[in-house]
Formats: sequence, C-alpha cells, structure tokens
Amino acid sequence: MKNVDDLIESAADLTQRGLSKGEIADELNVSRETASWLIERGSVQETTPGTTAQVGGPHDIHVDWSALGRDSRRLSYAGAAMADLLTKEGEEVDLTIGIEKAGTPLATTIARELNTDLSAYNPRKHQWEEGDIEELEGSFSRNFATIRDRDCYIVDDIITSGTTMTEAIEAVRAKGGTPVACVVLADKQGVEELEGVPVFSLLQVIRVGNDA
Repeated sequence: MKNVDDLIESAADLTQRGLSKGEIADELNVSRETASWLIERGSVQETTPGTTAQVGGPHDIHVDWSALGRDSRRLSYAGAAMADLLTKEGEEVDLTIGIEKAGTPLATTIARELNTDLSAYNPRKHQWEEGDIEELEGSFSRNFATIRDRDCYIVDDIITSGTTMTEAIEAVRAKGGTPVACVVLADKQGVEELEGVPVFSLLQVIRVGNDA
C-alpha cells in the first residue's frame, strides 16, 4: 500500500466482506478511530467521486509488514529475532500467547524458538463497531493451550495505542496467569511497559514534526 487512497479502498473492500470496524483496524494495522475514518472516506468517495482523501485525516501511522507475513521463511526470521528479545525475561515461562489475528503466527514461531506451549487470544476489538468497547469481552481459543496459572509471553504485531495489549495482560491475569513480557514487531507509542509488564519491539515508529 502506497498512500491513503489505497487504505481507503482496502477498508471499503473489507467492509463489503462483512468485517467489523475493529477487525478492519486490525487488518490494516491502524487505530479504531483511523479505521472508522477510512470507512467514512470510502463512503464519501463513492457518492462524490474524485474527493481527495488527504485532508483532515487522523494522526496515525500505517505499518505494512506483509513482506514478512506472506513468506514463512521471513516470518520465522522475524519470530526468531523477537524471541531473542525475550530470552532474558523469565526462566519459568512455558507459554506464548498470540493476540489474534496477526499476533498468532508470530507467536507460533516464537513458541517454537523458545520451546513453549502456544495459546491464542481473540481481543474484544474484533467485535467492535460503535460505542463503548469496554462493554465487549475477549476470549482465549479452546483450540490452543490453556493459561492454567502459567508464566507467559504475550505477542502481537503492532502496538498502536496499547489498548489491546493491556486488555490481553488483564485477561491473562484474570485466568490466574502471569504475563512476564510482551513483544511486538513495531511500536507506534514507544512504550516500555504496560500494567507493570515490560514491552519489547523490533522497531519503534516515532512521528517527527508538527501535524497542525
């Protein structure tokens, strides 16, 4: 994807496929607010062809890591690098949790590198369309390992606001587990910890300049 118009087109396509706004935000690696804006701009362009998409957009950064995601070898290399960031964090960790969707394949490669079991968490943003997201509830997949009071790592692809990672940390603790560390490919916020849990990233994305 090269520009905002590409993102708007993708958001419109995903909307037609029936994805929620939260799922679209996850697919495009943007915030929920940005996803809503992209969908709205797509509707405007449908009714008013030629309308520019560049004015009045949200302050966000799109991260496209599909060059890694579409190739299993590259993905395994990325997972190995992320696993390396975690090697000194916790000696009793035997579970790696991937935040669906994109965090799960990364967590799979990390779990293999670190010889841990694998779990998957479905965040509440995947159900979100409008209103208060706090009223929704995430869940752990029954097809993967259970938490069972275990020490664990939490994995996702991108931190945009930190909300989803914070939710996952709280969900693990609610199940009696202990989140030892979190790791992502890219961090848009530059966070070092969330809820007392250290956060590691391969890349930190920093906006420079005045957007006004």
